[in-house]
Amino acid sequence: MVIDFQSTNFKADIKLREFIGSKLQKMEKLYNRVLYATVYLKVNKASNKQNKFIEIKLNLPETQIFVSESDQTFETATDKAISSLSNQLAKVKARITGSL
Repeated sequence: MVIDFQSTNFKADIKLREFIGSKLQKMEKLYNRVLYATVYLKVNKASNKQNKFIEIKLNLPETQIFVSESDQTFETATDKAISSLSNQLAKVKARITGSL
């Protein structure tokens, strides 16, 4: 799977990109037809502590899956996003395999 990273208001370091990439590679085990992923990382300058935002878009041959999460760190926001993505991916897989 090809993963494209885009960060706003900061430069994402290699450790963060590798962490997110390793989590996203596990999505291929759930559904092997994931074409590519786009990851948007953003830091808002706000008084709120949960100012780290991650948005992930998975592109499948049939559809796209999108999730957006925020938290105090990118790692915890990523974990939330991956959990949501796996639920959505399971629903898409069930819908597609059920219709065949």
